[in-house]
Amino acid sequence: MDERAVRRRVEAARAGDRQAMEDLVAAELPIVYNIVGRALNGHPDVDDIVQETMLRLVRSLGELRDPARFRSWLVAIAMRCIRDRARARQTTPLLSVLADEREPADTGGDFVDITILRLGLEGQRQEVAEATRWLDEDDRQLVSLWWLELAGELNRQELAEAAGWTKQHTAVRVQRLKERLETARCLVRALGAAPPCPGLSEVTADWDGSPDSVWRKRIARHLRDCPRCGRPAADTVPAQRLLVGLGLVPLPAGLSLHALHVLGSGGTAAQMAAAPAPLAADPVGWPTQLVQLLAKPAVVAAAGVTLVAGGAFVVHVHDDGASRPPRAAQAPTSFRTPTALRAPDASQAPTPTGSPTVTSSPTPTASESPPAGTTASRTPAGRYGTVVDTADRAPDPRVPPAALPYRPESGLNTSAGSKAVMEHRGDNVTLSGRGYFRVRWQILPAERPGSLAMPTWTGLDGKLFHVASGGGRRMDDQMPGVPDRPHTWMGAQHTGFTVLPAGAQQMWQNEYFYVDGKVTLHQNERGADYNLIVEPATRAGVDDDLRRPPAPDEGIVRYGLVRDSGTDTAPVPQYLTRATPQDPAGVDRRSRVVQ
Repeated sequence: MDERAVRRRVEAARAGDRQAMEDLVAAELPIVYNIVGRALNGHPDVDDIVQETMLRLVRSLGELRDPARFRSWLVAIAMRCIRDRARARQTTPLLSVLADEREPADTGGDFVDITILRLGLEGQRQEVAEATRWLDEDDRQLVSLWWLELAGELNRQELAEAAGWTKQHTAVRVQRLKERLETARCLVRALGAAPPCPGLSEVTADWDGSPDSVWRKRIARHLRDCPRCGRPAADTVPAQRLLVGLGLVPLPAGLSLHALHVLGSGGTAAQMAAAPAPLAADPVGWPTQLVQLLAKPAVVAAAGVTLVAGGAFVVHVHDDGASRPPRAAQAPTSFRTPTALRAPDASQAPTPTGSPTVTSSPTPTASESPPAGTTASRTPAGRYGTVVDTADRAPDPRVPPAALPYRPESGLNTSAGSKAVMEHRGDNVTLSGRGYFRVRWQILPAERPGSLAMPTWTGLDGKLFHVASGGGRRMDDQMPGVPDRPHTWMGAQHTGFTVLPAGAQQMWQNEYFYVDGKVTLHQNERGADYNLIVEPATRAGVDDDLRRPPAPDEGIVRYGLVRDSGTDTAPVPQYLTRATPQDPAGVDRRSRVVQ
């Protein structure tokens, strides 16, 4: 998101705009989670520190003098929470610390493992991630910020302000970090060599496999003296080149849900400042107390939040205004053993997107909930844009689609002629007129896997609907005829996986849209490699694509899906705005489009 948009959102939240505060928390939570998770390497305290950081954001936003410095202010809060935790542990009795280290809670496992799996890292990128286990705590805190700088989420000035250093001192610290990280990479490479070095095997005979500073020094001493282990690989790529644009590790679903509950219980900065007496008296205990409180079924039901794949949420509202109970959610899988990472189960949908798995819910009926891929209206019926496309489950591949409603077709123009092929960040195409068009996805994990920056829609004048999905497959479907699982159009173990942002709609090969007016589609590639092919379509052509029956030998895995209701309650695409932001990649996932 561009700086002006962030500033407007911060100012609105400071003024008491509940929706702006909710959007601010949702936008910044992934940044905070990645900073804390990487700094503590997935320690059980991660969730508590993330929640404490977000609570301080809500409680203290009114004290921020310059909204333009919001990001560095927030990151500094996260770093203070991390350091406060370290100081608190220094004053904890030794036996309690040792017990805590021996028996960590199972909250998602080693953050390095989670990073490798959810971002589909392999080769030298995986080597860099594993090397961070060997860094000291101070270096892990710095690498958590530096990684985000390389991913494009922080700039150097924000990094320096968050760390409390000058830019010159920051440059020195980052350079020293790079040197220590390269040493750790050599260590990881030597330990993983096949066959192993006999001398290194002798040195590590009593090692239990857990990285620490003592063994780092012993192994590094061997590397300096060993002509085999100490020889750098000829194809070694600097870490900063490997990590540029890699993106964020997706949020665990439970963490994003809890942040919404926190807001649901308070709403604005002023309301959160007036906390109940037990909480105000013991701010360090807020996260645990809130987790216990908000885990109660009555509180969850009152919040009206439904958890779905990818950490998105849907609010279902009865005609009488009462909220429906939430669907049950399953905690993220725990990853703890570096040498025994389990591949995602291809039977789960979505599979390699990095989103936590959730339990399936019964097929909704017309009287109970909106069609798949939509949310119920939270504003008066009949207004365009009150239904927003969200992450949904895959339909039964053998069930033919519903009838595709008729919409008038009077001609569609594109700024790129008959077909637009968008292969790079910054490519865009403007569509105007009235009619259908197709966006065909090409996901290229063999070229570059990792976190995918979603395309965005800007400058909408009129109406735009997401009417259908086809192409014979969702891109996370298992490829027919290949022996390994999972092996989908999102990637495989030997290439790595393309990972969607939390809450993003899993794309099919062909996505169909209908425009009555004008809109511009932007390719925002950063991290994972992908292409978009955009061209006009007809209703007859869309319907023909959707109704092709499964034929695995032809690569057709499933029938298509009709999303269109034929009215203004049809879903709109994610990442849509009527505005024309300076940075199109900053459009929010939670689209809000009104007449």
